[in-house]
Amino acid sequence: MRLCSAPWMALCALACALGATAAGANDDVLKRTASGREQVLQTVDYANTRYSPLDQINAGNVGRLKVAWTFSTGVLRGHEGAPLIVNGIMYVHTPFPNVVYALDLDHDGRILWTYRPRQSRDVAAVMCCDLVYRGLAYADGMVFLHQADTTIVALDALTGEKKWSAVNGDPKMGESNTATVMPVKDKLIVGIAGAEFGARGHLTAYSLKDGTRLWRAYSTGPDGDMRVDPRKTTTLGQSIGADSSLKTWQGDQWKTGGGATWGWFAYDPKLNLIYYGTANPSTWNPTQRPGDNKWSQSIFARDADTGMAKWVYQMTPHDQWDYDGVNEMILTDQDVDGKTTPLLTHFDRNGFAYTLNRETGALLRADAYDPTVNWATRVDLDPASPTYGRPLVDKAHSTEARGEDETYSGICPAALGTKNQQPAAYSPRTRLFYVPTSHMCMDYEPFHVDYSAGQPYVGATLTMYPAPGGDGRTGAFIAWDNLKGRPAWSKPELFSVWSGALATAGDLVFYGTLEGDLKAVDARSGAQLYRFKTPSGIVGNVTTYMHKGRQYVAVLSGIGGWAGIGLAAGLTDPDDGSGANEAYAALNSYTALGGQLTVFALPEGE
Repeated sequence: MRLCSAPWMALCALACALGATAAGANDDVLKRTASGREQVLQTVDYANTRYSPLDQINAGNVGRLKVAWTFSTGVLRGHEGAPLIVNGIMYVHTPFPNVVYALDLDHDGRILWTYRPRQSRDVAAVMCCDLVYRGLAYADGMVFLHQADTTIVALDALTGEKKWSAVNGDPKMGESNTATVMPVKDKLIVGIAGAEFGARGHLTAYSLKDGTRLWRAYSTGPDGDMRVDPRKTTTLGQSIGADSSLKTWQGDQWKTGGGATWGWFAYDPKLNLIYYGTANPSTWNPTQRPGDNKWSQSIFARDADTGMAKWVYQMTPHDQWDYDGVNEMILTDQDVDGKTTPLLTHFDRNGFAYTLNRETGALLRADAYDPTVNWATRVDLDPASPTYGRPLVDKAHSTEARGEDETYSGICPAALGTKNQQPAAYSPRTRLFYVPTSHMCMDYEPFHVDYSAGQPYVGATLTMYPAPGGDGRTGAFIAWDNLKGRPAWSKPELFSVWSGALATAGDLVFYGTLEGDLKAVDARSGAQLYRFKTPSGIVGNVTTYMHKGRQYVAVLSGIGGWAGIGLAAGLTDPDDGSGANEAYAALNSYTALGGQLTVFALPEGE
């Protein structure tokens, strides 16, 4: 339903500027992201760099940042993602029930309209790891919302009126949504969550104009369902061959095989390719699903027009640790062997940072970005090797070596990964990636579980704890050189860093902490230049924009997500939250539930 709380005439002046006659999503998005003055995508740009060219706030003056204004969302639970900013209006989302607010930036966030979805609370029962939502997208005069119950809604950006809606999945089958969407050309690219309930992952394209479904590509199953060509779709330079997925599952397990698509999407307009990752196979018990379980835990490059896969690469074949592969793909053009090369860099939950040629899918580097990673000794980078591109698993940390109902101890990283969904950033000024990380290990006990539609299909219990050598700290914020495969600097944090990073032309990098601190550090040295304690833990992504010649920084705070699930859901059993409740129990001494937007700026006149 819609509540319009501003006079129509007060908004009419914005109608043309909001893109009512834009030629297409690409033109609209590229135009609006070029200057950095607006934010129309959660990824900041199509390349997922989370870099802003704004430099009014810089390393020399960031210490003078002040709170400009605040806004309460009225909703608790984890606040992931960031607000959008388009032509003087800020669009703010909440976790379930996925309320959308349009705020007038001329009047410190006066509410212009509010959209409150009508969706059954039953969907909360099939949402893994908190009721989060990673945010809205804008194109062609519309704001796009993907609700927890998988309903996609296109809202008129001026009035909040619903233009169209479409249903992407079925919560009764364990399907839900936590991810943002991405407008590309005349299409809206949409994923699905639910691998922990045996949902079969897919990526889908809907018409921006009216919500018609244009194509769908599954992560597992027959070639036609996956939109792969056995001869033309490649992996590491070789054709994948017929039935590449079916051959790696036992019987019909692929039908409940997971491979959800709840992470981030990137797009290269020149190559016309969409990039994304697929999640864990179902169940978490590896003994029940022999084989590589393709194409879970994989990076896909797909043609935006047809959905056909150009190439695919599986990072963690036959996953034994719940190392979802959905983290963001960051697209850069860098010098490799004296030649400017189109690259894709991905910081996986499994603890390895991958860099590939995004045009061909060739694997160039795979390096551990946390020194405690031990489930695999390395990734084989020798093209002549029979294990080329595969991780060399340390059998001491396999979770099926002794079968089910056994506890496998000391596995690093923990299932929540060296990095989870919280996106990294890249600065073309420093040529470094800025990565929020976790420093956790785990004990893992797999057990047999039977599939039942809409019921948890997990099959493992976890205990998580700080990795060795960190003095009890469970996080770090690092600057990473992807071509050298090593950190430029590392800044330890008390807790896992669950906030997305933002790099700017002011040689700054912003991020938040689970305790609730917004921090700004020097992009070249990592030296802390600014800190402000917000009302609740930060699991949202920092963003920046210009309004009336003044640069602002904004962040949502509201503890939650997997790391903060104990607080967010009021859990009491130490084993709840797939091991996170006990692992992050100390958060109770640092922060409390919340739901607030905080906007910062330099003092007037600076």
